[in-house]
This record gives sequence, C-alpha cells and structure tokens, in this order.
Amino acid sequence: MSESSGLRPGAERRRLRRQQRRQERLVHLWRLLVFSALATGLGYGLLRQGWMLRSPAQVEVIGSRVINRDQVIQAAGLRFPEHLLSLHPRDLAHTLTGKLPVENVRVSRLMLPPRIRVELRDRTAVARAERSGPGGMEQGFVDRQGQWISVNPNLGLAVSEPLTLRVLGWNERHSAALGQVLTQRQQFGGRLRLVRFDPAGNIWLETAELGALRLGPADAQLPQRLTVAAHLSATLPAQLQGKRPQMVDLSDPNQPEITLPGLRSQDLPSPSSATRPRGGQ
Repeated sequence: MSESSGLRPGAERRRLRRQQRRQERLVHLWRLLVFSALATGLGYGLLRQGWMLRSPAQVEVIGSRVINRDQVIQAAGLRFPEHLLSLHPRDLAHTLTGKLPVENVRVSRLMLPPRIRVELRDRTAVARAERSGPGGMEQGFVDRQGQWISVNPNLGLAVSEPLTLRVLGWNERHSAALGQVLTQRQQFGGRLRLVRFDPAGNIWLETAELGALRLGPADAQLPQRLTVAAHLSATLPAQLQGKRPQMVDLSDPNQPEITLPGLRSQDLPSPSSATRPRGGQ
C-alpha cells in the first residue's frame, strides 16, 4: 500500500495543490527567463543595428537660412554609420556653436525613426569689423551682440543689409560695450557710420553730420552717453550752420564739449533734452 494511499483525503488534496503550485512557479520562471533573453537580444539588436545613423539623410537641420546639412555634419565630425546613443546632444550643440556662425543650437535624438534633429538660429552680421590678429589686421563681421564672426568662404552668413556700419579695433573685452552701442544704433536714424575702440579702451563714434564723437570708457554711463550722442547727432548740425566739428567729447554726458575749426572746447547746448521724456516742458 503506497504512502499516498494512506493519507486522508484532505491531506492528499493539499499535497496535490502544493505540487501544482511548484510546477506553476517553475513554468513562470522559465517564461521569465525566456522573455528576458528575448528582450535582451532584441534590445541589443536595436542598439547595435536599429538605432544607427547610416546616412546623412538621418540628420535634420532646421531654422537656418544659410547653414545646410553637409556643413553641420562636417562641423560636428559625424562619420557614418554612427551609433545614435553614442551621440551626446549637449556636446554636439557646444561643438556646433563654436564652429558655425550661429547664435543658438539645440540638438535632439529621435528614436523612431532613428535620427538627430539640429535646430539652429543664425547669427546675423550687422556691421563689418576689423581686429588685430597674429597675422596682422583681420577682416570680419560682428553680430547684434557685438560678437566676432570670422570670414569663412565655406560657410554662409546671414547679413543685415546694407552693412554701412564699420567697427575698428574689436577685441573680446569690448564685445559687451559694442553690444550696447549696436542695440541703441537705431537712435541715430542711420547716421552712425563707425564705431572705434582706441588702445586705451575709449569708444569713438562717427556720424555723418558730426564726425568724431568721443564716448569715453565702457562704464555705467555708456547708455546715457549714447542717448546724448544720438540727440546731438540729430539736432546739432542745424545749430552749427554747416560747420563740421573736429570732435565732440561726451566723456561727461552732462557737460559735452565740441571742438570747431579755429575754436576749442566750446560748450555744447545743454543735453538735458536728450533724456527728457517726450511731452515734457
């Protein structure tokens, strides 16, 4: 007589249920192992074969009027095939910002279908510029923020036409002050022709009517000096009756001075109206 036949009916049922649960756990375990192996294989296949950049067509470039896909690929140093997950968007954006005439870069990885998207904002040249370089004087451009744009015949350049303004003596430390000048250039109504930085760091302007205007250093009074300079450029020529000043000194914006041919250090009319609100009495 077997051991199982000697068990009471309730104990036999419990034993059978335990045996059945053990079998079910083994089946679930095998299923889990099989599915895990399949998922791992599928994931590996996608990483190695599916999420790949195989051709330039998988690089999208949007937002720029002058930079094309080939220029982006060359600047980024992409080589095909390229593993999509090996590309780091932040690093790519930093590289492109340094090599292309763009103001802003955003790079995104897209999985379905695998590709990268590069969004560009062009840097627009607003003036021709000149700076001293290792090989002598270098010609280039500046954007609206006062940043240098090198001349590169292989790259396009967005240009604010016409480029009637020139910047001489550009230096990296001058870019913030130059950005302030360029921001307020509309106050001159197109009369601003030249921005120059002398070796001492003083800023000089040249307008069509007044010639040279000395703004002095790039300090906290620069915005006020620019406002006074624009006001005098628009109103003073009529008072001078055709006489062209040799220089207008705005180092002290509250006490500007003019040098006329044969006459030195003549005080200009009070510049208070340059900063007075419109409609004031």
